Amino acid sequence: MPTLPPPESYILWLTGAGVLIALVAWLPLALRRLPLSLPIICIAIGGVIFSIPAISLQPLPMAYPTISERFTEFVVIIALMGAGLKLDRTFEWRRWSVTWRLLAITMPLSIAAITLIGGWGLGLTWVAALLLGASLAPTDPVLAADVQVGPPRSGEEDEVRFGLTSEAGLNDGLAFPFVNLAIVLGLAATMGEPWAREWVLHSVLWEVGVGVAGGWLIGKLFGWLTFRVPAETKLARTGDGLIAIAATFVSYGVTEILNCYGFLAVFVTALTLRRSHRDHEFNYQMHAITEQLERIAMMVLLVLFGGALIDGLLQPLRWQDWLAAVAVILLVRPAAGMIAMTGFRADLSEKLTLSFFGIRGVGSFYYVAYALNHGDFADGERLWAIVGLVALLSILLHGLTVTPMMRALDRQHARDPDAPERPPPGLQGPAAGAPD
Repeated sequence: MPTLPPPESYILWLTGAGVLIALVAWLPLALRRLPLSLPIICIAIGGVIFSIPAISLQPLPMAYPTISERFTEFVVIIALMGAGLKLDRTFEWRRWSVTWRLLAITMPLSIAAITLIGGWGLGLTWVAALLLGASLAPTDPVLAADVQVGPPRSGEEDEVRFGLTSEAGLNDGLAFPFVNLAIVLGLAATMGEPWAREWVLHSVLWEVGVGVAGGWLIGKLFGWLTFRVPAETKLARTGDGLIAIAATFVSYGVTEILNCYGFLAVFVTALTLRRSHRDHEFNYQMHAITEQLERIAMMVLLVLFGGALIDGLLQPLRWQDWLAAVAVILLVRPAAGMIAMTGFRADLSEKLTLSFFGIRGVGSFYYVAYALNHGDFADGERLWAIVGLVALLSILLHGLTVTPMMRALDRQHARDPDAPERPPPGLQGPAAGAPD
């Protein structure tokens, strides 16, 4: 038998990509009834791959700061578009009361508590502690897929899933100003420049206000192009859900050009695009393509995260950091969540679930990467290690408990947790969504 030449690295990467995409399609089905989650499997795969001696790449975020920022940014904006498109509930102030509670009470309390833990408990500078609080307070829109609402018009939109989905979509509008505040304070400490007026006017009022307005205008534009133009040229006729990806990139790009919060704009664009024709079957196709792209990108990122763990991401940790990470997951978010739920009309089990599943992950990675690339912070490796540890603990703890808890919630709402996911009524095949 002839000796086979060693395969080219390109061929190996191509084969690995094929395996990864196959896992994207298959693993959610295989894990449907198990107390495991897709992110746990991805991290394990990454750990195995990067343990192979022949693999020389060390995917540590501090070694690739720009790639770390841009890749996490990409994954988050795709997830935000998918989250906005699948919300069936119309945007009304009273019907979104659970969202406002999580944003106006849980988020600020979490930022304050984690900042105090970082400053007093971990010995970080107060600026670094504020960055830690702003990075770890938001619920992640990427890794929270198992506790979010189902596809458009699927009927999987109870108060818990709606609250966690809408919170994950909008909490960037509150977290990012505090990330920017940490950056501004860090630069002011070294340069001695005044910061308060600029931060309030630009980082809070301008970036939030124009981010929301820009996202709404772009959503209206894409909604008109997709559903409202004359029948022969409306984009919904194509049946091609890629238009959602186009809306994502345009919304994020335009608002970032205006120096506003692109994350917030993308979610508002998704809500506005969905509202343009809330019950149209094309919403399902747009959501499907974003979900597929999001899962592929998420799996790649978490495989790299598993490699970073193997290559020493957590080495800078001190024993206090471990206690702080556990406190963030088990004390800070649940306590802040339950305070926000005071007076909210819901079962105790629903309040506990809303408070417990403040999943941390890819969004936190982005905030730290962005801040370290744009500000002046000491202990960057330790900050990355703490955020990485919190994300790891969140993925493990929430991933192991999400299936039994959400199945119990489904039974409470008289839904069959074992029922297969089905397209919305009227969508019978791949081409059936194209309107007349």
